[in-house]
Parts: sequence; C-alpha cells; structure tokens
Amino acid sequence: MIGDRIEVNIAGGLDITLPRMVHIRQKFKTQRVDNVSATVAEQFKRPEVRAKVKPGMTIAVGVGSRGIANIAECTKQVIAELKAMGAKPFVFPAMGSHGGATAEGQQQVLSDYGVTESYVGCPIRSSLEVVQLGAVDGMPVYMDKLASEADGFAFVCRIKPHTNFRAPIESGIVKMMTIGMGKITGATELHTYGMDSFGELLPKAARFIMSKKNFLIGVGMVENAADETAIIEAVPAEQLWEREPVLQQKAKDMMARICFDEVDVLVIEHMGKNISGSGFDPNITGRNARFIEWNMKPLVKKIVVLGLTPETHGNATGVGSADVITMRLYKEIDIAKTYTNIIASTYLDGGAIPMIMNTDEDAIRLAAKTVVRIKPQDTKIVRIRNTLELVDIQVSEPLLAQVRARPERFEIVGQPESFKFDAKGTLYPMLAPHREAAHV
Repeated sequence: MIGDRIEVNIAGGLDITLPRMVHIRQKFKTQRVDNVSATVAEQFKRPEVRAKVKPGMTIAVGVGSRGIANIAECTKQVIAELKAMGAKPFVFPAMGSHGGATAEGQQQVLSDYGVTESYVGCPIRSSLEVVQLGAVDGMPVYMDKLASEADGFAFVCRIKPHTNFRAPIESGIVKMMTIGMGKITGATELHTYGMDSFGELLPKAARFIMSKKNFLIGVGMVENAADETAIIEAVPAEQLWEREPVLQQKAKDMMARICFDEVDVLVIEHMGKNISGSGFDPNITGRNARFIEWNMKPLVKKIVVLGLTPETHGNATGVGSADVITMRLYKEIDIAKTYTNIIASTYLDGGAIPMIMNTDEDAIRLAAKTVVRIKPQDTKIVRIRNTLELVDIQVSEPLLAQVRARPERFEIVGQPESFKFDAKGTLYPMLAPHREAAHV
C-alpha cells in the first residue's frame, strides 16, 4: 500500500549535483487570428456554408474535451451565426469517454472551458445515450441520440496531428464525428479495431454516418506553435474530404516542438486531457505507448511529470509514458476516470503507474541519477510547462552550445540558475510565457 511517503534505499542517495538551468526562447514561424468572432462571421458569409442552414432547423453542435485556444468564443460566434440564419442550435459534448463518461462530467468539462449556456447563448444537452445507425464491415456505428434527432449536426473542433497514428486525416472533424460523437460506446467499439487502423477506419465510419444523418459543417480550428488560433475554417460537408487533409497538413507544418535531437531528462510541469489526449503529446516528447510505431524526435531518455492540470479532473490517461512522477501527481489521480478513458482506448499501458518520488526535487534527481554513462551535472535537461507551451522553456547548461549555434532557432533570455525548490521540495514555477517571441 502506498501512503503519503515512500522510503526507499537508493545507493548513494539523491544528493547529486544537478546542472544549472537557463531560460531560453524557441523561435517559430507563426500566423494567428487576431479577431476570432470576426473570422467566424466571415466564414459564415460564404455561400456554400450558408446553404447548409435553413430557417427553423434544430442543429446539434458538438464540442470536445481539449483545451483549445478560444474554443468558447468560437463556439459562441458559431451559435450566433446559426441563430441569425433562423436555426435553433444546441451544444452537445462530443468527447467519447472523457469526463468520466457521465453526462454531468462531460458538461462540467465544457463549463471548465467557458462553454456554458449563458455564455454561448443556447442550451447544452449532455447525454451518454446513443443510437446505432447500422454497421460498416460488421462494425456497429453509434451516434449521440440527441444529435441524431436534430435536423442536422455540426462541430467546433481543433484539427491537429494525432498522438497515436499517421494518416491524411487524424484529429479533427472526422475523429469527432466518429469517436467523439459515439460517446463511450462508439469510442470503445472503434478502438477495439486498433488505432493503427484509424487512418482508414475513421473516414469509412464518417462516410457511413453522413449517409444516414445530415452533417452540415465542421468549424476547424488550427493552432500555431505558440498555442494560439492560427486558422478558423468552416468546412461544409461536401468539402470535408478535400479540406480536412489540407488543414491537417497546415497544423503539422505549424506544430511546435522541442528543437533538440536528444534530451537526457525532460521535466514536464503538468499533464492532462486538456493538454493532449495522451496527457502529454507524443508528437512533442518523441515517446509513445508500447507497440505503436513512432519515429519522432527528440530522443528522450527519462521523462519526469510533476503534476496534473486542474482541468483534467484527475484523468491521468497517458501517465504510463513517463518514467518518474511525484507523490502529489499520484495523489491527484482519479483512478475511475483514468481507467474509464484508458479501457475505452484499449491501450492499457497508458494507465501504468511510473516510479513515484516523494517530491519534485527527488523526482528530478532520480531521473538525472539514472541516465547511464552521463554524470548528473552533465545531463542535458529540458524543462517545459506542458506540451502545448513550448516557446519559453528552460535547458541545462550542457545544451547551451547547441543553443548558441542556432540563433535563428533559439534566443537566450536568462542567466544560468540552479533549480529552485521550496522547503517541501516543490519546484518553483517557471516565469510567465512571452507569446510575442514566437512570431518571427
């Protein structure tokens, strides 16, 4: 049984010398939307978008469970545009098994992102009840019952690279239509076929859904390397198969990364479902679940995760990809919510509990101590807030030669300083990010 502390015998202890850390800024070429509401309004002026909406239609608008920049404002304006055309919209959670796979939990997730009835200006109808529309190659296909009863349905979502497979269409409108809108029942059914099949399976299921029900529009949001809204495009049903791959590629082109090929220790302050479906994004860490073919840089030897975001409500899906976590993270885990999500995904190693250390300091020291053939003071350490915020980061002094050699990619902001821990061994937070520095 794990109590409040773990006493473990470590040869030589953890009294090691850690390298000093330096605040640096990574430079990315970015674009951004300056006015979200105005951009959505412009998109809804397009004739092919307006043609999808008829006065009096009830329209179910699916919104997901990620922490997407400006998601509430974008949803609010989409609702306003639909109402201005005479439609009767309502919002429903399209997030598979997230939120503990309960109607109340999923509505709470939306509320946490600012998507509330009072803000967006329409009802929010949350239910886990689904209807089976039929089957594709023997696989049952499900849809949110409330959305199925509407005259049409639409989505507001982010389009981005998926954390577990590669294909022309990954995370976005098609995934939300099939996995998100299928609730825990549909999400589980699709995952039993394996994520390696999603590149073909999800489009096939989406085409089937569209043949049975009236899909109208997907409002796709693409983010830049600074976690800002870069593109908003309303994609009518007829253009889905042409436009989503294009937006997917734009998202990949703009995606931030840790700009080193090899890292000895990666320290992540927070993970959570609002950050990534995997808690911390394998596209950034270079590390994925077992049995998934993944060839991404950097090569990271040890991953330390210090805590969970409040928005994840204890869902620690993906924690199994870390090497070391802290006792406070362990205590924050809601096992039921995590297991619900993990079991639906079928990738059970995502719920495995890594090595637990009592404090942030012990966790970082253990990771540095156990990097083989490298002295702790020489370890190449990168520290980030999470896998979405990658402009302002910290690196250890052994990485500074690489930083100085690439002024087009890096800017040194601070002076070398030792890790700062409080009396309880908790790491002091990094300085607030400077988003403007991402734009070059």
